Amino acid sequence: MAKTANLYARIEPDVKEQAENILNALGISASNAINMFYKQIILQRGIPFDLKMPALKALDASSLTEEEMNRELEKGYVDMLEGKTESAKAAFADIRKDYR
Repeated sequence: MAKTANLYARIEPDVKEQAENILNALGISASNAINMFYKQIILQRGIPFDLKMPALKALDASSLTEEEMNRELEKGYVDMLEGKTESAKAAFADIRKDYR
């Protein structure tokens, strides 16, 4: 058996459970998965996947349920009460800027 070293990491319980369920379905232990991840870091000389922010996408109100729509409207109402607003002129200027 090869020499091994211990690795201690803190992971959110639900993330750990979800990942281990998938690994179990694949027949891979968490230790083997971590070992594969580390080997890929070495081979790729970095993180073996892109690290970037997801693209912002516009909210499609037509696809929202009534509950989701109410949540979005509530967010806007709270922003308004907290003064997190801009004038219509500034908002339309931002929109026009994006389409030039």
